[in-house]
Amino acid sequence: MHASARGVIERWKDNPVLTPDDVPYPVETVHNAGAVRCGDEIVLLFRAHRRSGRSILGLARSRDGVTFTVDPEPWLVPTDDPPLAEYERFGVEDPRITPLEGAYWITYSAYSRHGVRIALARTRDFRRVERVGLVSQADMRNVALFPEKIGGRYARLDRPHSGIAPWSIWISFSPDLVHWGDSRRLIAPAPYHWDEMKVGPGAPPIRTPRGWLVIYHGVFETMDGAVYRLGAALLDPEDPTRVVGVADDWILAPEDPWEVTGYVHNVVFTCGAVTEGDDRLRLYWGGADQVICTGTARIDDLVELCLTRPRPALGDPA
Repeated sequence: MHASARGVIERWKDNPVLTPDDVPYPVETVHNAGAVRCGDEIVLLFRAHRRSGRSILGLARSRDGVTFTVDPEPWLVPTDDPPLAEYERFGVEDPRITPLEGAYWITYSAYSRHGVRIALARTRDFRRVERVGLVSQADMRNVALFPEKIGGRYARLDRPHSGIAPWSIWISFSPDLVHWGDSRRLIAPAPYHWDEMKVGPGAPPIRTPRGWLVIYHGVFETMDGAVYRLGAALLDPEDPTRVVGVADDWILAPEDPWEVTGYVHNVVFTCGAVTEGDDRLRLYWGGADQVICTGTARIDDLVELCLTRPRPALGDPA
């Protein structure tokens, strides 16, 4: 590992861990991967652009978390089966994986001429997959499920694809993982801050003794285009509608050459993380929308950052 000059994540010394050259079918990018432990493997479910420009989901497996082998065929491609086919026609993107009640649940973005909606799928072994269906209206861009029920209901973090709020992280609840409501806004962009343009949930929330740790992405618009960084927030362990703290500082910024330059410059973007023991988090992120990188951080360090250096959750000026 080597420590970042900007942030608290220790980058893997041999990043990136996955590139388009590692994929046994033609793709131009490999990025934005959901991550989960399945048996003795770490599974990455990654987004890849085909040469048509549209996205599919591929699958990679690893025993050590840094050396991956990609399955010989894509894992999920836009379906031809109605009614979902109409809403996946332009591609499937940015999966998050949550282990819950004996299955692995995958939320992903489904793109079409109708905009972007969230679809839900499930698997027990990452060999076979079942589409459950669409679980949002347009336009919804990012959804990450909590790994357990809260107060007898399922919960998720949302990011509507809209400037109305603007581009904030919301929380919603469901009795059945399909029908969602009781939504409220949790975290909003902060004026003249590293995340002032938009924020969105990254990896699914991670339970810690002091609350739900949320890794999120934040965007800042510069005269040379947008910069995507990662931040951390902490939600109350029993009532995640209450924000305990949002770290004022980012935890990861584009720094290495493959994060600064690529398909989309100046991007680090996460959809997945796994815990290592009781005290460390291994994070996976897309670099410049072209490759996948990894690094680790102490969970306590991320939690402390939220508690000791917070900023207003709803972005109000200090």
